[in-house]
Amino acid sequence: MNTVYCNADVPDDLRRRRLYDGQLFVYTASKSTQALGKFARELTEEAFAPYDPRDAQHYLPVEKYVAILAELKPKFINHPESKRLVQEIIADFGCNPEKTYFDVPRLRTACSGDYLTSGIAYAFKPHRDTWYSPPMCQLNWWLPIYPIESENAMAFHLKYWNTPLRNSSDEFNYQDWINGGRREAANHVGKDNRRQSEALEPVELDPQLRIVSEPDGLLIFSAAHMHSTVPNTSGRTRLSIDFRTVHTDDLAARRGAPNVDSRCTGTTIGDYLRGTDLSHVPAEIAALYGDGAVVGAAS
Repeated sequence: MNTVYCNADVPDDLRRRRLYDGQLFVYTASKSTQALGKFARELTEEAFAPYDPRDAQHYLPVEKYVAILAELKPKFINHPESKRLVQEIIADFGCNPEKTYFDVPRLRTACSGDYLTSGIAYAFKPHRDTWYSPPMCQLNWWLPIYPIESENAMAFHLKYWNTPLRNSSDEFNYQDWINGGRREAANHVGKDNRRQSEALEPVELDPQLRIVSEPDGLLIFSAAHMHSTVPNTSGRTRLSIDFRTVHTDDLAARRGAPNVDSRCTGTTIGDYLRGTDLSHVPAEIAALYGDGAVVGAAS
């Protein structure tokens, strides 16, 4: 990884190739990302009223805070408007909606200090999303919905783009996670004991890169990037949205970022919805990523 492209006006095919090479793409807020951010803010502010969602952690017992998130997050994830607004973003940013598939957008909270770092507000340690069973062509789209700063941003750990790291991804199966770990998130308040992929050796956090974008500004990066939630010392909760995309041409050709150390099984292929009619990935392509296959391995 050596380049951050800002507001790059390039075709999606070229952008995807550069993303698979580890480059990052950053965009200022657009009409479509602002619409998704506005919708998320409306739901969030209603849920935490009368408190500002960024400051609610200082006024609410952690159990009450978790109860609010346990209702708010599924409401946002499963709302038809959330999917419609992601479809608009995909089209707005030059993707072919017939061939671009996305998963449902998720609302994330990163609380300040050690108020809540587990379960439904899990603070992700350094990891690759490819340790969690997606295809290697998955791209992550991320946007903060309020102003952020370096002290509550997300960090990329650049050394590891081409450097393997000993990890426990060989113990992770996505279907097992769906049937167990994900459903239990709200039950893990003080400590998170769910089995998740993690590094099994010390991670050199530097050199690292933190992107501080404006509210509703967009960051796109490969799922193969090593990244983490920055320990939040800002005094305010960071709220953000992320969703993922795959392109059927790349799925069919098994194109994507290099797999340097992911050995998870299972597949997220059933999660993606077409940018036009919300149909699932065609069966003949999904079959390439069967439940028993190691992510990134040749068929």
